[in-house]
Amino acid sequence: MKHPGIRKDTSGKKAGKLYPALLPSAEYTLETGLAFDLTASLAFYTGERTEDNISNIYLASVFTQKDQILMPLQGNIWTKGNKYNIVTDWRFEIFPQDTYGLGTLTTTADADPIDYTYLRFYSTLLKTVAHDFYLGLGYNIDYFWNIREVAPPANGLPTDFEKYGITQRSMSSGPTFNILYDGRRNEINPEPGYYANLVFRTNFTALGSDANWQSLLIDARKYLHFPASSHNTLAFWTYDYFVLGGTPPYLLLPSTQSDTYANMGRGYIGGRFRGRDMVYLESEYRYGITHNGLLGGVVFVNAQSFTEPVTNRFEAIAPGWGAGIRIKLNKFPHTNIALDYGFGLHGSSGIFANLGEVF
Repeated sequence: MKHPGIRKDTSGKKAGKLYPALLPSAEYTLETGLAFDLTASLAFYTGERTEDNISNIYLASVFTQKDQILMPLQGNIWTKGNKYNIVTDWRFEIFPQDTYGLGTLTTTADADPIDYTYLRFYSTLLKTVAHDFYLGLGYNIDYFWNIREVAPPANGLPTDFEKYGITQRSMSSGPTFNILYDGRRNEINPEPGYYANLVFRTNFTALGSDANWQSLLIDARKYLHFPASSHNTLAFWTYDYFVLGGTPPYLLLPSTQSDTYANMGRGYIGGRFRGRDMVYLESEYRYGITHNGLLGGVVFVNAQSFTEPVTNRFEAIAPGWGAGIRIKLNKFPHTNIALDYGFGLHGSSGIFANLGEVF
C-alpha cells in the first residue's frame, strides 16, 4: 500500500524538474525555547548524467520564545555537467543568546546573556578542474550591530566577552580561497563517497574589515554502506577551524553549532563552547526501519574541543551522543525530516530538528 506522505518522484533524473519540500513546525530547542519554524527546500537537477549532482536551495523563517528571529537563505547549485558549483549562505538574525566564555572548561554557571543583530553574506564560485575536484574563489561579509551584554554578572568580575573586547558593532570582510572534493551526488542525503572542503579566509581593513585576520576551515566527511550489502549508512565528519593570524571578532570565533546549518554538537545548546581554534569529530549510523523507506533511525556520537584562552591549547573534550528518527518527506531527492534527542555532559540534553540529514 502506498503511503500518501511520500511523493511518487521515482523516475530518473530530469533537468529542470523541481522537488519541493515544505515543513511548518513548532519545536523546542535548548537555544530557542519554543520556536515556530517554516522551512522550505527546493531540489533540482541541471543535467541528466548519472554523475550530475543535485542542487538544493534552503530557506527558513524562525521566530522563537526568546525573541529571536532567524532568516537564512542558503544554496548549493551545480551547473550542467557539474562544471561550476555556486554556494551561498545569506542570513539575517536578531539573536539574543547566552555565551559561556572561551574554551571547553567553561560551565553553565558562566552564562553571559548577550544580544546582537547580524547580517551575513557569503558567496563562492567553484570550477571543476578534475573529476569531482574543484577550485574556487568567494567573498565573505559578516556585520554585527547592536551588540550588548544584557545582564552582566552580579559578581562584578569581567567576563571572557568583556576581556576579549566588547564593541557595539563589528565588520569582517574579505575573500576566500576554496579547494573542494565532492564525490556525493546528493548532499541532502549522501550515499557512500567522500567530501572534503578547505576554505582559507583573509580579511582586510582596506575592504571594510575592522581588523586584518585569517582563518582556515577544514570540513571532511566519509560515507559507506554498513553492512556492505545493505542501504544502511555509516558516516564520519570532522569540522575544524583555526585562526591563522590576527584577532577575529568574539562572535565569529568558532563555537558549538557554528557550522553552516547549525548542526554540529548535538547534545549542547548553540554557542555552549567557543574558542580561537576548534576540532570537531562525529560519527552517525543511519538505518532503515520500514521497507518502503518512510521511517528510519540514527544513533550518533560526537566530540568537540576548543583552545583555552590563556594557554591556547586543547585541554578538554566535550562528548555528545544520542539517537533519532527519520521521516521521508520527498522520495526522489531523499529529503528526510530529522528529529534527534542528544545528550552532553553535566545533564545537557535537548531536541534537535533538521530538514535533511545532519551531514
